[in-house]
Amino acid sequence: MRNYLLLLLFCLSFGLPKSSFSQKIEVKDPEITTMLNEVSAANLEALVRKMVSFHTRHTLSDTLSKTKGIGAARTWIKSEFEKYSAESGGRLQVSYDTFTQPADGRRIKEAAVLKNVMAILPGTDPSDKRMLMVSGHYDSRVTDVMNVKDFAPGANDDASGVAAVMEMARVMSKYKFSSTLVFVAFVGEEQGLYGAANLAKRAKEEGWNVHLLMNNDIVGNSYGMETDIKDNKSVRVFSEGVAANETKEQAAARQSAGTENDGKARQAARYIKEVAERYVDQLEVKLIYRRDRYLRGGDHTPFSQQGFAAVRLTEMNEDFNRQHQDVRTENGFKFGDLPEYVDYTYLQKVTRMNMAVMANLGLATQEPENVVVLTSGLTNKTTLKWDAPKGKSPYGYYVLMRETTSPFWERKFFVKENQATLNYSKDNYFFAVQSVDEKGHESLMVVPKPGR
Repeated sequence: MRNYLLLLLFCLSFGLPKSSFSQKIEVKDPEITTMLNEVSAANLEALVRKMVSFHTRHTLSDTLSKTKGIGAARTWIKSEFEKYSAESGGRLQVSYDTFTQPADGRRIKEAAVLKNVMAILPGTDPSDKRMLMVSGHYDSRVTDVMNVKDFAPGANDDASGVAAVMEMARVMSKYKFSSTLVFVAFVGEEQGLYGAANLAKRAKEEGWNVHLLMNNDIVGNSYGMETDIKDNKSVRVFSEGVAANETKEQAAARQSAGTENDGKARQAARYIKEVAERYVDQLEVKLIYRRDRYLRGGDHTPFSQQGFAAVRLTEMNEDFNRQHQDVRTENGFKFGDLPEYVDYTYLQKVTRMNMAVMANLGLATQEPENVVVLTSGLTNKTTLKWDAPKGKSPYGYYVLMRETTSPFWERKFFVKENQATLNYSKDNYFFAVQSVDEKGHESLMVVPKPGR
């Protein structure tokens, strides 16, 4: 076990510039690799096609039919989660997050009872209060967002995201993690992000430690409309650099340190890129430095507004002829979000990407606390100090460093102590600290605060 970590530490901490060291050695946890290999493209396709079979999953559609409408869809999703729970010895806790959405004078004409579908896998460490969430939305729509009756397959938007969440729950519920994992199928996304808004508010009020939300919305297509780009290797992660609930004091500190590119969501996005590309072959994670696309929104936003680290995962090149469209044929071209236009091996990669990140973080020790960069004197060195995390003690820590203009962390220095002094100026670089266990699972990064 120790040799395993020493090899990893050597690879990450050797510190040679990229130009002088062309080889990249990747060390993977065999257990995580086993999980990823269980993700099935065939299962994902079956899940997508089953969701399409409900004819429409419009938020305000039929709730009584057993075969059509939003009611039948959510009942089936819940039953699948319950099946996974039975297969894992009942460890997966399945429930509805039920709420009444008032009329909004816009897309909710009258008050409606809505239901998110949730499956929670409790963590094994009572002192680890972290909750890692992965989501997609199960409602669908056609061109007219108020059309509750016509065929609205929603295969890619967003049966693809829900299928990824369900397949992750099926596989991961068989394993044990230190932190709690939460798998969610949101309702009401197309009507105004209502399902996510309700759960985010509940999480804030009940004091949940939502450590990270990865929202998967439109993740199953590899063809770009107009550009004719066919790309099954790239996926986007949208993240904001400045927290939506930033206070005046926090803004002043950020402006002083120049850390407008180092908010919790942005750090999580960097973590996602590093871990996903380590474990998933032929995948490049593109970090998009904005909350979402123009004219669009997603279920990560309400969580961001409540102060949680939340990001959106979306395919690299979208085909808008397959989104929010009436199913029809015009001039020989078939419009509509149909299951035959989903790339299921690409969706398999995206699912594995989510799983690798969730597993690596779920198995890791918690983050170091009270991370400080000492600013009491003029020096061309950098000294950082921190406290050990709660719960299980880490094997050690990584001090991360990058140029102030670099989008990614460039170097990692391994230390065993709760402090480090580096021969690099704090004025010229950005730094962060993360804990690491004996198997190489890293926590999220913590950017230091100035201190004396």
